[in-house]
Amino acid sequence: MNIVLLDTLTFADADLSGFDKLGDVMCYENTTSEQTKERVSDAEIIVTNKVVITKEIMRSAKNLKLICVAATGVNNIDIKAADELNIKVKNVSGYSTDSVVEHTFAMLFYLTRHLRYYDEAVKGGFWSKSEIFCDLSYPYFEISGKKWGIIGLGAIGKKVAYAARAFGCDVSYYSTSGKHQDKEFQRVTLDELLSNSDIISVHAPLNKTTKNLLAYEDLSTCKDNAVILNLGRGGIVNEKDVAKLIDEKDIFFGLDVLENEPMHPHHPLLNVKNRNRLFITPHIAWASRQSRERLISGVLANIKESVQF
Repeated sequence: MNIVLLDTLTFADADLSGFDKLGDVMCYENTTSEQTKERVSDAEIIVTNKVVITKEIMRSAKNLKLICVAATGVNNIDIKAADELNIKVKNVSGYSTDSVVEHTFAMLFYLTRHLRYYDEAVKGGFWSKSEIFCDLSYPYFEISGKKWGIIGLGAIGKKVAYAARAFGCDVSYYSTSGKHQDKEFQRVTLDELLSNSDIISVHAPLNKTTKNLLAYEDLSTCKDNAVILNLGRGGIVNEKDVAKLIDEKDIFFGLDVLENEPMHPHHPLLNVKNRNRLFITPHIAWASRQSRERLISGVLANIKESVQF
């Protein structure tokens, strides 16, 4: 089998040797839209994380049997065209759940405990000049007893809910589809969740329902000192509105995903005044070493299950 991996940079140092046991492998660190058609022309199996595979590209790859998406979402694949052309499409689900859950709490504590300030205060020598044994410049709160609202109670959202409850939080959730029912946690409207929650975390997919779900008017209803964390998809939280609101209201934002990635060098979030209320990580919540290993194992399993060797 001719196997083409189109964007191996997204796997970092994960072991890809397993693919060599399944066929003739060609690896590319990254692939532009202009390069895709040529690189997959002889492929029987394509492995892609973010590279878009259109109907035109599928038709040009005459021997293509399988597209493996090294991710959960398949929005970069023309699924309808794949069905028409009898090309299988396989994704990997559940590989990043623990990694995203842990990153959710890492972002929360970084913001609420003002860890950036305290780290710089120590390393900058400020603490050494203190007249008392500690520095209490930025008081912080415990999350026990706080209300935590979750937008999207899927596998990741539910595991966040369990962890939040273990910390003593009162957990509720909003169903973005309107269909999800969970007996363990209280389901509320979006308005109720935004106005009542001390901590809000987003773990939903991006679709027509969730696009621009949290914009200026919605976020303005949040409590003072509320913490909003987006670990779902960029585009769910309106970033221009966040940039405006963060300088108007006592509110904290943690973002691991943006609408356009990588971040534009002139993004409005880079110009906010209250930078201590904002924490952005470059779409890494999913990417623990173990998570990437599970992802590669899942892709290999999909190949073995889908193709006769």
